[in-house]
Amino acid sequence: MTTTGPYQAYVYAYPHKTAYRPLTPQPALRQVWAAEPLDALFLYMHVPFCEMRCGFCNLFTRTGAPEELTGAYLGALDRQATAVLEALGDDASFATAAFGGGTPTYFTAAELERLCAIARRFPGFGDIPLGVETSPATATTDRLTVLAEHGTTRVSIGVQSFVDEEARAAVRPQKRAEVEAALDRIRAVGFPTLNIDLIYGIDGQTPATWLHSLNAALEWRPEELYLYPLYVRPLTGLGRRAQDWDDERLALYRLGRDHLLSEGYEQVSMRMFRRPGGAAGGTEYCCQTDGMVGLGCGARSYTAGLHYSFEYAVEQRHVRSIIDGYVRENDFSTARVGFALDEGERRRRHLLQSLLQADGLDRGSYKARFGTDPCADFAAELAPFDDLGWLETTETTLRLTPEGLAHSDAIGPRLFSRHVRELMASYQAR
Repeated sequence: MTTTGPYQAYVYAYPHKTAYRPLTPQPALRQVWAAEPLDALFLYMHVPFCEMRCGFCNLFTRTGAPEELTGAYLGALDRQATAVLEALGDDASFATAAFGGGTPTYFTAAELERLCAIARRFPGFGDIPLGVETSPATATTDRLTVLAEHGTTRVSIGVQSFVDEEARAAVRPQKRAEVEAALDRIRAVGFPTLNIDLIYGIDGQTPATWLHSLNAALEWRPEELYLYPLYVRPLTGLGRRAQDWDDERLALYRLGRDHLLSEGYEQVSMRMFRRPGGAAGGTEYCCQTDGMVGLGCGARSYTAGLHYSFEYAVEQRHVRSIIDGYVRENDFSTARVGFALDEGERRRRHLLQSLLQADGLDRGSYKARFGTDPCADFAAELAPFDDLGWLETTETTLRLTPEGLAHSDAIGPRLFSRHVRELMASYQAR
């Protein structure tokens, strides 16, 4: 990473999926999970369908899926669930669950019933926290009611902007009235936690319109708010409109952060803000967590020593091909594509997943796990951030300062190992 701009990459997982490679030979899932703790697993079910593709989106998803395909996808999920349950054995127990995508509520109410029935095959589902992602167009009362009846405790809705012109600029055609109607329905059905996603850095957005969206969101008193900087990525709808707007985004970030703090929200990470007392009960999506069992062709699974998934793509023709292959699959007993973590990568992952949170890294927990101190293990890599005043080190904690937290998207990628950077650099985007 040679550039010094504050927006290099959103590090929501380490290593990134573009560092995964085909596994040869493909290990049996029973072998992969044999030595793992199974008492507090995270179930993640991925739905790769959306009603539209936003201009900034590089998620693994397709639009316009017909009923025959969604039905076939649910059938494949059920077959995969059988293979995963057999691999985990009788001792598995789940502590939290999430449906992500894509847009899980692209499914009809009847299809959501079927999705929940598949999830109920996993021990604990129905009694554990469940988070679900939705969109303004698909947050209908019948769908939301199904989710509530199956114990959903957190609903996250991608609004991005309450200004219609900004939504169009982000290639997300929606009306504020539609967004507010969806929020009305979510609150009426009644979920303990509502999260609203907003984006800053949209073409034409100003400090005044950004505050307007923030205040519009605050009218709903969401338990959580995520503030995302706009990224223009290769192969996405906005990919040809990239420009250097780092200073603008950083100014909008600080404005949003300070506004939410003044409204009594607590900052959890660069992106996440939580109302005191509005804890999500573990349903916030944290794909850094070991012991994550992913179902669906866009899902990842994490053990301490192996991260694995299916193939990854962004371009629609490749996404469709992968989904078509998934729904025809009958043998889900092995891991196909992945990344094996050695001791060094496990230490690095622990550092990343902790340091990018506002609470920082507990040095005692790190030492108990690895027998060494993170400040010694990563002294050379942390030194530049310390020189910039972005790190605060105490006897017990290593954390980012407020300015360091603002530069999370530069700090994260700079801490990737050379091996992971080389794999990512050689990945052929498709």
